[in-house]
Amino acid sequence: MELIWVTDATYAGGYKIALTFSDGLRKTVDLADYQFTGVFESLKNVENFKKFKLSDWTVEWNDGIDIAPEALYSM
Repeated sequence: MELIWVTDATYAGGYKIALTFSDGLRKTVDLADYQFTGVFESLKNVENFKKFKLSDWTVEWNDGIDIAPEALYSM
């Protein structure tokens, strides 16, 4: 698999994020069933979840919490 990164990310309601990847793929990822444990614990609160931003390569939340673009791509 070639190197993939997120080029655009938009909140899509609930625990969903509409993503565009560097290869042009567009998809909406639903993280409602994601295991928000450990460093991800704060993201169980949807108000915290929807405060993500786009970093250089993926979506990122406060404190540098992120999910690898390859993981998002394969969801």
